Amino acid sequence: MLDGIRIVEFEGLGPAPFAAMTLADLGADVIVIHRKGGPPSPGQPDRSLLDRGKRSIELDLKDPDDRETALCIVAGSDALIEGFRPGVMENLGLGPETCHARNPGLVYGRMTGWGQDGPLAAAAGHDLNYIGLSGALWYASAPGDLPLTPATLVGDIGGGAMYLVAGLVAGLLKARASGSGTVVDAAIYDGSAHMMNLLMSLRQSGNLSQKRGESLLDGPHWSRTYRCGDGGYISVQCLEPKFYRQFLARLNLAEDPDFARQFDRTLWPRLNERLGAIFGQQSRDYWADLFAGSDACVAPVLSPDEAMSHPANQHRHTWHEMDGILQAAPAPRFDGQKTSPKPAPQRGAHSDEIRAEFAAKL
Repeated sequence: MLDGIRIVEFEGLGPAPFAAMTLADLGADVIVIHRKGGPPSPGQPDRSLLDRGKRSIELDLKDPDDRETALCIVAGSDALIEGFRPGVMENLGLGPETCHARNPGLVYGRMTGWGQDGPLAAAAGHDLNYIGLSGALWYASAPGDLPLTPATLVGDIGGGAMYLVAGLVAGLLKARASGSGTVVDAAIYDGSAHMMNLLMSLRQSGNLSQKRGESLLDGPHWSRTYRCGDGGYISVQCLEPKFYRQFLARLNLAEDPDFARQFDRTLWPRLNERLGAIFGQQSRDYWADLFAGSDACVAPVLSPDEAMSHPANQHRHTWHEMDGILQAAPAPRFDGQKTSPKPAPQRGAHSDEIRAEFAAKL
């Protein structure tokens, strides 16, 4: 879908390479500038699945010749992705002003936690810090439990990488129409707060409390996970009454007067306990089989490895292994387009090819 679009990515950590991978999955030609000397932090793989579908060149951005090579690649690209702290690219001589002087139509994508400006712009932070301060962590987990979300999903990926991708695509459309580039300031703090707007819309109808466990989606017995008898977990979220009735019917609770009062907040804590006791009597797979084929909105909580073996994945092939690495296929899907990604290259695998491609501009 993005054939003919070239993105230059300056190697970083977390959401920036994920955003670049997403654009590569969508067909863009992504050139990642890897640092000479190995990965940016200990424990990083030499051949990361986040580099799948990209071309790689190793450069030392503090070396004048290598920096000039980087600027030539920038001049021949439609967009740029960097995920450093504010000021780092400017100190390297690769800030927006310099790059726009070479390429006025460049869409310059900047990925940070706190944003390019403000009192926290220069402060260190990570996923949980950003979503904690933005409010996105507040309704996570059951009442009384520590707020906890799946690592990186709400902050780095949801509030960060995906907003950077959306901003870059919007900037590319603007550049094609006007010939002028732009700077995209994608902050995880901003994006994770923006994602709260769907939940905040419940506040308009009085269904979002500032106290955890008393809102429409974080307090009811019909909107949570339960531990099963074998230590596995089952997820339940049957909001609509017609689905809730199917849920009760499968559990033989349709005639119970307390369970009939689905939206009675005073009953929620007690009904949470009752359902917890019921689900604790059988294994996760028992409950998954019981609710299979219904619209009760119940599903087992699976690990990625288990998800790969599930019938839904056998049909869609969302989870698969490539080069022995478990990973998810590109998303979303497009009519007539294959969803299989290209493999990740070794660091610097395309250095000679890319240098030759841009040699005339050096």
